[in-house]
Amino acid sequence: MKRVLLIPIIFLCTLSLVGCWDRIEINDLAILTAVAFDKVNEKEIELSVQVFVPRSLSNSNASIGVGGNLPTTLMRTTKGVNVADALSKMQANLPRTIFWGHCKIYMFGEELAKQGIVEMVDFLTRHPEPRNRAFMLVSKGKAKEMLKLTPRLEMNSAEVVRKLTGLEVSMEVTLLKLQKMLEGSAGTAVIPMISIMPPEKKSQPLKTTPYLIGTAVFKQGKMSGMLSERYTRGAMWIRNEISTTTVTVKAKGVKGFVSLNPIREVTKLEPIIENGKWKMVVEVETEGDLIQNGTNLNLTVLKLMKIMETALRDDIDARVKSTLKVAQKDLKADIFDFATHFRRKYPKEFAAVKDRWEQVFPNIEVETKIKAYIRRPGLTTIPGGIPESEVREK
Repeated sequence: MKRVLLIPIIFLCTLSLVGCWDRIEINDLAILTAVAFDKVNEKEIELSVQVFVPRSLSNSNASIGVGGNLPTTLMRTTKGVNVADALSKMQANLPRTIFWGHCKIYMFGEELAKQGIVEMVDFLTRHPEPRNRAFMLVSKGKAKEMLKLTPRLEMNSAEVVRKLTGLEVSMEVTLLKLQKMLEGSAGTAVIPMISIMPPEKKSQPLKTTPYLIGTAVFKQGKMSGMLSERYTRGAMWIRNEISTTTVTVKAKGVKGFVSLNPIREVTKLEPIIENGKWKMVVEVETEGDLIQNGTNLNLTVLKLMKIMETALRDDIDARVKSTLKVAQKDLKADIFDFATHFRRKYPKEFAAVKDRWEQVFPNIEVETKIKAYIRRPGLTTIPGGIPESEVREK
């Protein structure tokens, strides 16, 4: 009898577990592809979003030649006292539910970045929907101008920025990385900077694309300066973030240039405190492949190969030292996170100076130790395009 009664009870329980009462159809979502934050005045910020337009990719429209002319995104902008306030006003004017799940680009306008980005980062990390692995960028000028662009190679400007960042030719900073930098011992952060490339036709100012121009440097959540592309590369060597690059060098007393692709790079930072003096040893070891030889040297000859390895070592050393000088003397910002290395090895000594680290960092002595090797000279044994009689063998 008990078994008979159990059957309808189990059946009723299973009925309560099924159904789609809380479903949200994709047709009811406003899918964000990029978000931009700009300053309006001292009391308000401007929130701009790039929303994907699904019907622009409709197969039925594309087959009759209509879909290809439709924009793939639209832009909406609202103002508020903070991000949450602006977002609520934006939702009131959009017929679809704003969805952050596919948004991979967050951009700060330059003026807002100088005022401070802590409140925006707080919203993005606290709200459950924004992706922690989305890329962070600072825009030269207004960030919302990037959302208006209609590039020819990709579907939208957000996709251009995402792919540029993913190429690892500049620093790659996600929301999670930025949060850790802002909360770190150094109190500094770095974010890639982008600008708008001049359009091919003045009559079509939006038919262009964003491009990377360097790195924005932050102290205590506010943009305090900028690193050029060359200094950005130097910072990446020190931060152990070089993965894809081309280094072109010229050896002393040799006519022409040689270009190499580093295939492996390891940087180690060793903090030292002796007799009250603070010192950081930067050890860089790299090896690469030769991709172009513009000299008359036969680089299969070991002695000549050593000449170019010395040139590569000197070039990296110069990049690293010039970047250190800019960071220590001009920006006075510990963008290499020396603070964390000293805190881990010398916790008591660091605790005594952590509140005035900005004054301590510029006075730290830095010693560089660079090792560079060329492992493979390429498929040709001698320089191409010159007579064999002119090739230098020793």
